Amino acid sequence: MKYHTYIFDLDGTLLDTLGDLAASTNHALALHHMPQHSIASIRMFVGNGVAKLIERAVPGGLSNPDYEAVLADFRSHYLLHSLDTTRPYDGIIDMLSQLRRQGCRTAVVSNKFHKATTELCRHFFADSIEVAIGENEAAGIRKKPAPDTVVEALRQLGTDREGAVYVGDSDVDILTARNAQLPCISVLWGFRDRQFLLDHGATTLIETPNQLL
Repeated sequence: MKYHTYIFDLDGTLLDTLGDLAASTNHALALHHMPQHSIASIRMFVGNGVAKLIERAVPGGLSNPDYEAVLADFRSHYLLHSLDTTRPYDGIIDMLSQLRRQGCRTAVVSNKFHKATTELCRHFFADSIEVAIGENEAAGIRKKPAPDTVVEALRQLGTDREGAVYVGDSDVDILTARNAQLPCISVLWGFRDRQFLLDHGATTLIETPNQLL
């Protein structure tokens, strides 16, 4: 099926952000003399927003009395270092440019906090992503897998669900698409592998960005 609106996840879908997420996580943990984590571990921690990332990384999670301080230190560090190693995956820039040339509408919805989401999209995709929405529950928009960010993206684009598709790399994205009543395309270059995605309900998988065209 040919779609005219593409709603993308950000981390693990358009951008390889894992190195910077890991660096900021371990920096915040080190400030509080907590054990640090490998890239492989942090890969499995991401996908549900930074609050959940830090909950998973901190010993004892939410019950740790320093949890909020670690989260604040992560945010401060990440806003300054989110571009240290983060890059679009191979083929992403060309794919997005072609979609726009074909008249398709494009948006990003992320569980990354809103300021970081918008700044990364502005830096890398200013000419190809029309709408970028991050975690902003203070505005009454629940984070994924709730459908709120997708609904808001469609509203800002001035379009509806018909002819729209959601593209992501995780189980959270599969659930988000389902809750938003959109078809889901799962990518295999991101933070989760084929078997994980299949085990969590993926039905359409692609190996390269140009397969979206």
